[in-house]
Amino acid sequence: MGDNANASGKSYDPFEPFREVRDAYLNTLSKAMIDAVNTEGYAEATGAMLDGYLTATKPFREALEKNMLQALQQLSLPSRQEVAALAERFTNIEMRLDDMDAKLDGIAKSLAEEKKARQEAASRSQAARSPVEAGPDQPKAAATGRARRRAAPPTNSRR
Repeated sequence: MGDNANASGKSYDPFEPFREVRDAYLNTLSKAMIDAVNTEGYAEATGAMLDGYLTATKPFREALEKNMLQALQQLSLPSRQEVAALAERFTNIEMRLDDMDAKLDGIAKSLAEEKKARQEAASRSQAARSPVEAGPDQPKAAATGRARRRAAPPTNSRR
């Protein structure tokens, strides 16, 4: 067989020992960094460094913001504050529209229930009527009243 093959049939990798050393080094360094970062001293040092950076860059940031506002005004573009104010107003409008939509849904539901109740009451009262002389559009009392007027002779009240 080949010169690089061992007894199990795998070829020999000359970089495998280096990989093992690298992995062991990374594991050890990772554990040491985790232990160092999780201390109170590291948090204080990082906070002090960040405060120093923010203090040192504050004049530059303010000048940049001022120049940016002037450039946006000259280009007739909205600033960050104006866009945020518009977004807040749109959110309020959207919430009001949602409230109105919910109220309209409630009104539509109550109207549908009232219409259904009226239809049920009309069908119950129509079923209770006698279909003798009433047409499909005439109530029973109107039909019987007309029938009585036709059958009864007119009375003369002048006598």
